Amino acid sequence: MTTPPATQPPDTGGPHAGQPEDQQADARRQRTFSWTDPAAIAAAGADLSGAEFFAAITAGRIPPPPVMQALGFDGLFFDEGRAAFRLTPQEFHYNPLGTVHGGVFATMLDSACGCAVHTMLPAGVFYTSLDLSLKFLRPVTVDTGPITAEATVIHFGRRTALAEGRITDGAGKVYVTATSSCLVIRPE
Repeated sequence: MTTPPATQPPDTGGPHAGQPEDQQADARRQRTFSWTDPAAIAAAGADLSGAEFFAAITAGRIPPPPVMQALGFDGLFFDEGRAAFRLTPQEFHYNPLGTVHGGVFATMLDSACGCAVHTMLPAGVFYTSLDLSLKFLRPVTVDTGPITAEATVIHFGRRTALAEGRITDGAGKVYVTATSSCLVIRPE
């Protein structure tokens, strides 16, 4: 058994295995982003109704949550019982199969469904997701172009809310559907 030279790492079978070191470096991509302290965002919205909170985010008085910067998606609209986000797929969203990872869709639809519920909450009332069920209908790649995750509340009760959402492309083709139930947390 031979030991690889100390200047070259052993071939581990990874995505760049067998490539010369200079080609490995060329194949790497880099991305940076910044975000605002999430505790400050939560504190800024604590005394606002859901509608007021999203109006403040839309107007830029409250920064968007860090997850939006991390994945690179934007809020499109927040109306009573409705919310939508847009994402332009990028390579950093990809899974090992060369398509957008299902977790990206789950995050977008959890956000859209949760925010649709949040728009209906009065000040001092909060929510948390109880579940999220997705159906993946077709793959998304960078060639798909911008996609939109839109959700609508279909039931809003004292303790729970139910929202439905879907991800579509610019032509309205459906890629993913979702349902989400949320627990509504009211002060005692």
